[in-house]
Amino acid sequence: MTATTETRIAALRTDPALSLLHRSLDVYYGDPERDARMDAFYSRFVSSGDLVLDIGSHVGDHIASFRRLGARVVAVEPQPLCLRALRAIYADDDQVTVVDAACGALPGRTKLHVNSANPTVSTASPDFVRAAQGAGGWEGEVWDADIEVPVVTVDALIETYGVPTFAKIDVEGFEDEVLAGLSRPLPALSFEFTTIARAVAYRCLDRLTALGFDGFDVALGDDKSMTFQRWMPAVDLATHLHELPHAANAGDVYCVTRDREASTAP
Repeated sequence: MTATTETRIAALRTDPALSLLHRSLDVYYGDPERDARMDAFYSRFVSSGDLVLDIGSHVGDHIASFRRLGARVVAVEPQPLCLRALRAIYADDDQVTVVDAACGALPGRTKLHVNSANPTVSTASPDFVRAAQGAGGWEGEVWDADIEVPVVTVDALIETYGVPTFAKIDVEGFEDEVLAGLSRPLPALSFEFTTIARAVAYRCLDRLTALGFDGFDVALGDDKSMTFQRWMPAVDLATHLHELPHAANAGDVYCVTRDREASTAP
């Protein structure tokens, strides 16, 4: 981070209007070892001059990693508090474009279910909210507000900003809807999965296979460490996700097309 960015984040940490984001800012910024692990991990997918789509940016820690790697970033985020933080943190960076929207299958508007106490799990998926109710590890999570937000498709983002080298999708159970708005393969992308919504991950794998992705691996939690260290078929990855214990909770599936398998070897 630049000194200016550090100053802005420090100011956000003391802004009463952003009190609900203070914990996220503490967790996701200011840990050099975590930053180094993220940069080393994403360097297999992202190089200087690349374009990255960060879909579901939250407070933007992944933006920071992509920028340290020299990429241009289009950050898509629908939550007003998160948008305020992103625009403050990256105000002086003309290589970061913040888009005030959710991503989905079709352009328009949708209802976002906001978890005010834990904004990182706000979601446009009512099924995700229902799945979390009574689930182990999700006790106490409450989606206490609904707001209407604009929806943009990945295809529309590509038409406006160009074809990304990598896309990160982290939208709490709405990942299949995001991928329904993509009609072409990209060199590489990732999507989050949760053990309370495994069917979403299976639909994502089916969609990505239809689009031409053929190499898959998974990193559990926030470790940024591939499980298999090789690109495997979607059917094998689906079997692995099915067999994971509930307590595994969440992770990210990474996907590549055949011409990127060698250069992005886990």
